[in-house]
Amino acid sequence: MNVIFTCGGTAGHVNPALALAGYMKKKHPDVNILFVGTPTGMERELIVKAGYDFRGIEIGGFERRLNWENIRYNMGSVVHLLTAGSKARKLLRTFRPDLVIGTGGYASYPMVKYAAKAGIPTAVHESNMIPGLTTKTLENYADCVMVGFEDCRRHYKHPEKIKVTGTPVRGDFFELTHEEARDKLGLTDGRPLVVSFWGSLGASSMNREMLDYFHREKEAGFPFHHIHAVGAGSWDFMSKELAAQGLTDCPALDIRKYIDDMAVVMRAADLVICRAGASTISEITALAIPTIIVPSPYVANNHQVKNATLLHEHGGACMVQEDEATGEKLYRTTQEILSDPARQERMHRGMKELGILDATDRIYDTVMALLK
Repeated sequence: MNVIFTCGGTAGHVNPALALAGYMKKKHPDVNILFVGTPTGMERELIVKAGYDFRGIEIGGFERRLNWENIRYNMGSVVHLLTAGSKARKLLRTFRPDLVIGTGGYASYPMVKYAAKAGIPTAVHESNMIPGLTTKTLENYADCVMVGFEDCRRHYKHPEKIKVTGTPVRGDFFELTHEEARDKLGLTDGRPLVVSFWGSLGASSMNREMLDYFHREKEAGFPFHHIHAVGAGSWDFMSKELAAQGLTDCPALDIRKYIDDMAVVMRAADLVICRAGASTISEITALAIPTIIVPSPYVANNHQVKNATLLHEHGGACMVQEDEATGEKLYRTTQEILSDPARQERMHRGMKELGILDATDRIYDTVMALLK
């Protein structure tokens, strides 16, 4: 069996493909897998690191706000789009896939479209609440569109093609219980654990607000443990500020460049403060963790706002818009949630009703059914 996965742009598009590819390898050790993305996109590094063959097809998006720089960029995207079809058809002829699966990003457009035109079974996975431009376009071609939540179905023109599968979460997130994860982190004094991270979009502005948040923790005598990931882009600035403000020698405050042991940390968390990217949404719903969610306003089509709204409406998350997300408000909201066990339980239930723990199995069953 030959399978092409095509994706790119963000980890939220790549990770579901890697999860399914790994699952397929376990089920079918002789399967041949090829990943297709953009030649210089972040997906290349992730895919090659995971040990899969990779081919690149140059394709870009389109800027909606028109100025001379964006017009030049859009013209380049048109050229790439015109040549992408012939490159996709060539890959289909040489690799001869039995199945093509797109998991998002502009890179998935030519492969899924031309595979469908060639009569090859095709599937698309959309991890965001509403379909992006690529998924909207490919809905007309793909045999099925897999989505993260039942609420997503209403955003599509062909409901008969929609399969609610969820978005895969790494298996190591479920290897430990909440208490086992706390023990592994050395959290034995009964205080809850808050975990926060901002990703890359807008991390600088939000990290500045976290400095005020940290001070409020210190003034209150650190009523909870706190692990915070600064991110590479803000690390130099934050390291200097933390040292200057006397926040480096606080045992309950663990500030890192990255959270390398994310599966353990998230399993131990009692409250998460984060953005609303697709991968994060799948993790916090699967683990049913109460969350303060600050959607990034810098994402096209307001994807994160719509992701966050879904969690807020189901009662699993408290949504705070970035222009209101001061350190004072985030800290006050944290205290309100952690001091109210009944509210924590309601948020836990709200997340749990959205979480799909067997997403990889569902996706695998859905795409394999296409071969029959």
